[in-house]
Amino acid sequence: MNTTALQLTVDRVHRLEGDGSLKAFADVVIDEQLLVTGLRVVHGKKGLFVSMPRQESKQGKWFDIVKPLTKEMHAELTRTVLAAYQGKESDADA
Repeated sequence: MNTTALQLTVDRVHRLEGDGSLKAFADVVIDEQLLVTGLRVVHGKKGLFVSMPRQESKQGKWFDIVKPLTKEMHAELTRTVLAAYQGKESDADA
């Protein structure tokens, strides 16, 4: 198993106006080789969280199309995206 840390960079943050729970969409580049689009910043009952990109099936059910395989990767994706959303990263678009 490869234990080297992945470099995560937020390519774009598109903030949404309004009072809805969906606050923004974000795109993340992994190791300057893979672009993951459609991560969502959502305000839930316990505060902000990052939701993975989803797709609707023909039966009308939604499923994640990107899944972090470890808790550490999920935490790092969340930290990176929320930092960019909150203006702590210089490479995020307003």
